[in-house]
Amino acid sequence: MAKPDLAEQDDKVRLDKWLWAARFFKTRALAKAAIESGKVHHRGERCKPGKEPRVGDEYQIRAGFDERTVVVKALSAVRRGAPEAQTLYEETPASLAGRENAAALRKAGAMGIETDGRPTKKQRRQLLGLKR
Repeated sequence: MAKPDLAEQDDKVRLDKWLWAARFFKTRALAKAAIESGKVHHRGERCKPGKEPRVGDEYQIRAGFDERTVVVKALSAVRRGAPEAQTLYEETPASLAGRENAAALRKAGAMGIETDGRPTKKQRRQLLGLKR
C-alpha cells in the first residue's frame, strides 16, 4: 500500500496529531499532554487536543525554554522526515528573533542564577521554576 502524499491528506486532522506529525513533540501522548496543560494557544486561548487546525491558523507553542508562534501551511496526520515536517508550518519572524535572543541569553548565563559547579538545593528549585 503506497503512502499518501501531503497534498492528498484530508482536511480533518486532530491538533495533537498535527503537532506530532510536524515534529513539535516526540509522541502524540506528549502533544496531548502539552495541549491539556495549556502550552498550546490559538488566538490567545487554550486549545483542546481534538481541535481541527486549518491552513492559516496561528498557534503559540511552548516546549521547554522555547516559545514558538507558527502558522499552519499544510495538514498531515502522518509523521514523516524532518524536512517534510517543516513544510507543514512557518514560524513567524518575531518568534524566530525571540527564540534566538532567548538562546543567546541562556548561553551567556544571564538567567540570574549563579553557580560554581553543582547547584545547591535552592538553585535547583529556581532552575525548575524557570522550566515551567
